[in-house]
Amino acid sequence: MKFICSKNELSEAISNVSRGVAQKAAIPALEGIRVIVSDKKVELTGFNLELGIQTTINAETDGEGSFVISPRLFSEFTRRMSGDEITFDIDENLTVNISCSATECSFSAISAKEFPDLPVIDDGKCFTVKQSTLKSMINMTSYATSTNESKPVMTGELFDVEDGNFNMVAIDGFRLAIRCEKTDSTEKYHFVVPKKALLELSSLIKDDTDKICNIFTNDRHIIFEVGSTFIISRLLGGEFHNYKASTPHSFSTEVILSKRELLTCLERCSLLIDEKNKAPICFETGKGVIKINIRTGIGKINDAVSADITGDDIRIGFNNKLVLEALRAAEGDKVRMRFNGPMKVIEILPLEGESFIFLVMPVQLKG
Repeated sequence: MKFICSKNELSEAISNVSRGVAQKAAIPALEGIRVIVSDKKVELTGFNLELGIQTTINAETDGEGSFVISPRLFSEFTRRMSGDEITFDIDENLTVNISCSATECSFSAISAKEFPDLPVIDDGKCFTVKQSTLKSMINMTSYATSTNESKPVMTGELFDVEDGNFNMVAIDGFRLAIRCEKTDSTEKYHFVVPKKALLELSSLIKDDTDKICNIFTNDRHIIFEVGSTFIISRLLGGEFHNYKASTPHSFSTEVILSKRELLTCLERCSLLIDEKNKAPICFETGKGVIKINIRTGIGKINDAVSADITGDDIRIGFNNKLVLEALRAAEGDKVRMRFNGPMKVIEILPLEGESFIFLVMPVQLKG
């Protein structure tokens, strides 16, 4: 079999599917990329039994067949060729002969017989989301997923679609992130996707795209269709946290302030915190300012950020890292922060509306 294609297109395709290749597997074929050559198409697949990435490129083809190839050799030889168009000629012994401009090289592939087929969703449902919206939702919530493998369902993100609303939710026990969008879907969906699959999906979506992502799902798997690329993942089982019950419905204090000013202040505070020197940030409302201070074994900081403040005065403590990560994920120049007392959850929202809701547990201050 033989195929001729664009070197750049192939190089990008290899890079994309390599993210799904198993590092160490009981089936040796899973440590490679499966290549299927058919009429005017070349299909590439990386699959580690939990996450699969498959893409197709156009090519001039002669013959049909399949083989499994080393991701490193496939990528490096393709990327380092000197021309724009690259030719692959695979003989009956699965020797891969590559030529591009004046360069020729060859190396061995293996049979694709042991490479398992990707899961197929025949009886599932489908809904659509704008790719750029999906990327934003992932990037704004993934920071809050749990790393505790004792409860696997919390290491993923909940997709909750109902009544025209699409909420993506992540929680780790100390913080909760919700990203909200409207949807045309009339179906109800409630499933949890592993964080790794979502991060790979986000990396495959171009920042400037306005194209649609088709999402297919059943009880066990999910498939994201991004152009000619498919990301296939198993779903996580178990009962996800009832996030709606954790979201405050009222507040006693609201603060509106510059996200950048608060970020800069908290980043300064980070200089005084390390593994041996930990302390909560003290956040206290005053007349038109938020007073912020911290003291550790390294030193101390007293700072202030101007703000619009309504409601009761409050003095509250929080983990600097948790609030910093929430602010970095937030969109907009200003944010709202809401409080219900010194030991109630801290709420971070956009200046207007509730396109995102970030919750952070407070830390009790001494005295």
